[in-house]
Amino acid sequence: MNIAVIFDMDGVLVDNGAYHYQAWKMFCDKFDILFSEDKFRTFFFGRTNEQVLGDLFKNDLTAHEIKQLALEKEQIYRDIYAPYLKPVKGLLSFLDNLKENKIPVGVATSAPKENVDFVLSGLNIQKYVDVIVDDSMVSNGKPHPEIYLKAAQLLNTEPGNCVVFEDSLSGTKSAFDAGTKVIALTTTLPSDKHKYAHQIIDDFNEISVERIFAGKVL
Repeated sequence: MNIAVIFDMDGVLVDNGAYHYQAWKMFCDKFDILFSEDKFRTFFFGRTNEQVLGDLFKNDLTAHEIKQLALEKEQIYRDIYAPYLKPVKGLLSFLDNLKENKIPVGVATSAPKENVDFVLSGLNIQKYVDVIVDDSMVSNGKPHPEIYLKAAQLLNTEPGNCVVFEDSLSGTKSAFDAGTKVIALTTTLPSDKHKYAHQIIDDFNEISVERIFAGKVL
């Protein structure tokens, strides 16, 4: 069995939900748009900027306007988060564990490439990642399963052989519907809110290659 592990990025590699919320709040304040943390965590986190901006502006935007507004919001986010960038607890040792066992690793995220580069280089973890799928590489954002189907394909394996780490409802549903095994983190939502997970953890100190593949998940 050609096993692989796929990570979402925001809320999984880094616990950055509060900084994305802060950036969206500043952005929405500029345009006099009401924006609640509950709606952000439940409906927006894990989705593409195109999806979020379409909802915020009631789909009254051109493709060029969406691109420009998304660039503006993401620059706000990176400026806010840069001084606080750090991995979720246990991530680095878990990545070492995967590499020692020669298990290929993918990152599948709704974030733009600039944010992916910002996080992976900031954490210095590029050497662990074999495949990256970002928002520019899919037609359908999460919760559609396309991103995880594509990640599995690029990793040369079947979705059923993949373990996905996710944190949002749109993300876990995407991975679940793709046919992967889903491990949800509680960085964004509490455990009782996760409906599409085979296992739930608080951070990577609770997981290891041995635990994953000892019949617990795969």
